[in-house]
Amino acid sequence: MKRKHQRTLELVFARPVSANIPWRDIEALFAELGAEISEREGSRVAVVVFGEVRVFHRPHPSPNTDKGAVASVRKWLEAHGVEP
Repeated sequence: MKRKHQRTLELVFARPVSANIPWRDIEALFAELGAEISEREGSRVAVVVFGEVRVFHRPHPSPNTDKGAVASVRKWLEAHGVEP
């Protein structure tokens, strides 16, 4: 895993939950993990990895991911044994 993706993973698992992670970095992390990412209606993004589909909202107008979405991503990654 590239250092940039490792850093994003560390930010996702940081306590307290960070609200300063750009969504594009989280999408890049998913892609590194082998995910298929597709656009849905509006600002929704479908992520298919680990044999599951999760739908997230791409943040706007700010590029940073909110704490709730970061916590959801962390929980999903933890459930599949991904850790920093």
